[in-house]
Amino acid sequence: MTEQPRPARAPRARRQRSVTEMLLSIVLALEAVLVFFVTLVVYGLKSLEPGLAFGGGALLILALFLTSGLLRYPWGVWLGWALQLVLLATGFLVPLMFFIAACFFGIWIFCFVRGRQIDHQKAAFAAEHPNPGDNT
Repeated sequence: MTEQPRPARAPRARRQRSVTEMLLSIVLALEAVLVFFVTLVVYGLKSLEPGLAFGGGALLILALFLTSGLLRYPWGVWLGWALQLVLLATGFLVPLMFFIAACFFGIWIFCFVRGRQIDHQKAAFAAEHPNPGDNT
């Protein structure tokens, strides 16, 4: 019994990510790296018990990475805003984090505003030029 070869599947088109989504996911990834080092500082300063420090740090890192994949949804962006506040709250463990988290919060706001501006400009350009390959 011979099997007939299956026809090759057409490759699935990748979803186009918005500029806002890309910029905000970069910010969240950088914040995850920051939280890793903050976790080590909290452990080193004995601000929390080791299990609580590493467990909380791991949960926050996981939340940041998972949220970066959910930014395509409006509620994912809201979750990102909430995580900015959580990151700011880490200043109660390491006071310098109030300043560092405020800087990242500013970067988040800038990327959110500028990304949306670029997305609107791209949409307006696409509406004016429906066929980008057509040079006529």
